[in-house]
Amino acid sequence: METSTKPTNTHIGRKISRIRELRGIKQETLASELGVSQQTVSRMEQSETIEDDVLAKVAGVLGVSAEAIKNYSDEAVIYNIQNNYEGSHNQGANVGHQFNFNPIEKLVELFEENKKLYERLLQAEKEKNEILKGK
Repeated sequence: METSTKPTNTHIGRKISRIRELRGIKQETLASELGVSQQTVSRMEQSETIEDDVLAKVAGVLGVSAEAIKNYSDEAVIYNIQNNYEGSHNQGANVGHQFNFNPIEKLVELFEENKKLYERLLQAEKEKNEILKGK
């Protein structure tokens, strides 16, 4: 009897790379924080295994735990996003903004304020020129 087992994704380097990308951190930044070269980070991300002490340092810089890196999966991230944001009934801070003002009216107000400021600046320059002419 054949059993199909789902292969486990144990490539720690790829997981570090994905988490780094999701966090918006460049290899150069990670390297700088770890005190190594960018090439070292690149080789680390290509490695299937990484020593626990190095993994702990990387995890600290990425703001996650070493266990989070070991257990990371793209599927879990996608599942989380779909169930917490897309089409959910979650009315959190990022969902369903309702503005109590008309953005066009605000733009016109700012334009008018800018115009008044420019007129005051122009008047001050005229006064300054009059003072200089008087000397």
